[in-house]
Amino acid sequence: MAITLNINGQDYSVDADPQMPLLWAIREKVGLTGTKFGCGIAQCGSCTVIVDGNAVRSCNTPVASAVGKAIRTIEGVSENNDHPVQLAWQEITVPQCGYCQSGQIMSAVALLEKNAEPSDSEIDKAMSGNICRCGTYPRIRAAIHRAAELSKA
Repeated sequence: MAITLNINGQDYSVDADPQMPLLWAIREKVGLTGTKFGCGIAQCGSCTVIVDGNAVRSCNTPVASAVGKAIRTIEGVSENNDHPVQLAWQEITVPQCGYCQSGQIMSAVALLEKNAEPSDSEIDKAMSGNICRCGTYPRIRAAIHRAAELSKA
């Protein structure tokens, strides 16, 4: 079945079952591989994308539920890796292995778009569904605060 998805401001026609997870449509049908498969049960956050301003787990989001909505992947955050979150991530040296980072960044971007100056507890709540096996949580929190500062400049 032909389904049209708006990803990073561009329409893509994909031949997919309406129940196919959005993750696989993004990766396999469209070819944007920055969104990662982690657990497949929406528990780790590696597959996080932004749909109509909300961070969602694409591994359990059916393609049909994303039709007509604005989907943003890590590739759509910025053209030159110069979004305040990306700059802060680099400045604070957040990633170690890096596998979860696209999902972490997408959750952070969604948070800051809704709350320009989040507290530690608001950050912890917004990021609680994103697992980092390397344990860079203190750096993630610091980078989100730094991205908030960079966004004001």
